[in-house]
Amino acid sequence: MRVAVTKQSFLRMRKIELGTVTIGPRSKTYLLDVLKSKRLSYGKYCRAFEKKFAKLHSRKYALVVNSGTDALRIALHALKIKHKWIDGDEVLVPALTFVASVNVILQLNLKPVLVDVLPTSYNLDPEKLEASISKKTKAIMVVHLFGQSADMTAIMKIARKHNLKIIEDSCETMFATHKGRAVGSWGEAGCFSTYSAHLIASGVGGIIITNNKSTSILCRSLANHGRHHSYLSLEDDDNLKNTRLAQMVSRRFEYEHIGYSSRLTELEAAVALDQLENYERIIKPRQKNGSYLLKLLSPFEKFIALPYPVLGNTHVYMVFPIAVIDKRIKRNDLVLHLEKNGIETRYLLPLLGQKMYASLKWNSKKYPAASELTQNGFYIGIHQDLKKQDLKYVAQKFSEFFAAYV
Repeated sequence: MRVAVTKQSFLRMRKIELGTVTIGPRSKTYLLDVLKSKRLSYGKYCRAFEKKFAKLHSRKYALVVNSGTDALRIALHALKIKHKWIDGDEVLVPALTFVASVNVILQLNLKPVLVDVLPTSYNLDPEKLEASISKKTKAIMVVHLFGQSADMTAIMKIARKHNLKIIEDSCETMFATHKGRAVGSWGEAGCFSTYSAHLIASGVGGIIITNNKSTSILCRSLANHGRHHSYLSLEDDDNLKNTRLAQMVSRRFEYEHIGYSSRLTELEAAVALDQLENYERIIKPRQKNGSYLLKLLSPFEKFIALPYPVLGNTHVYMVFPIAVIDKRIKRNDLVLHLEKNGIETRYLLPLLGQKMYASLKWNSKKYPAASELTQNGFYIGIHQDLKKQDLKYVAQKFSEFFAAYV
């Protein structure tokens, strides 16, 4: 028996995924070039990506690594070495973030100190920072969440007052700006990700940017097992002068630090480079879609809080975060309704309450905004492949759910 598929039944099967990837013809050209060259390790595509990414962020130095998490770990490790921090020194970090932000702090034997967030932007609340600073505080790890910058003007003022270093976790917020300045370019180091669900999606990958030469050298050494700074890749052999041959041969296996194996391959760099060269074809549709969905969902603001851009910020909408504010509504009921109708969801990065952090004895009552968002927040996709009819469908499903509460 043949079942007729109506327009209505087709819409019910519509899949609104969290992310997508834009692969253009040039990506394939670049990949074929890599394969023909037989050079899969760090080479011209990694270098080209670094150069262009640094230029777009007005930084002198950029380094590609194999993940945003490793970018954070390496940058933080470099600052610990450079500024002579000791085990147990403290790093302030938002109470709402992906676990990687906290994990790298712990893995480097530093202490994460949570700071509450703003319920409107989901980012660090600058007014809560100073109360968390102690004699052991060395840095603030600012996390720019979901596509929008934290208030870097206020945060930098506090950091300078207390002589604290800034490391920016910009993994979810590539190309966003605060007062015209790119995220990742405010602190001593900025870290980004090209994971599959992110804005530039190469499968895996991360980037560290800095304006400080010694920080750059340290990061590149740590990403290459801690190798001596004079020999950090095979390229160092390519233009080797005979006068330096003996010195270089001796330093190929000379190590200055206990580092990591965090290198990216030419394959990921080639895919990422094409997207970077045409990043506006990714960002502009996301911004257009974000603005349109805000308009479609605005009639439901008595039920949910929506992610409006903060004054002075550009929002790149990596995802579309939402928080349930009507006490009659259970977040999980709304999420299940959306999932049943083909709209993919995720909770808002639950950090508080994770069993692996039990020994840290975090009291969720100290972080009311983060705690509320953890309990009642979630996000959906808003990527560049979604069309108006997709967003109208999303709004329709919200409307169907809220009809019972009108």
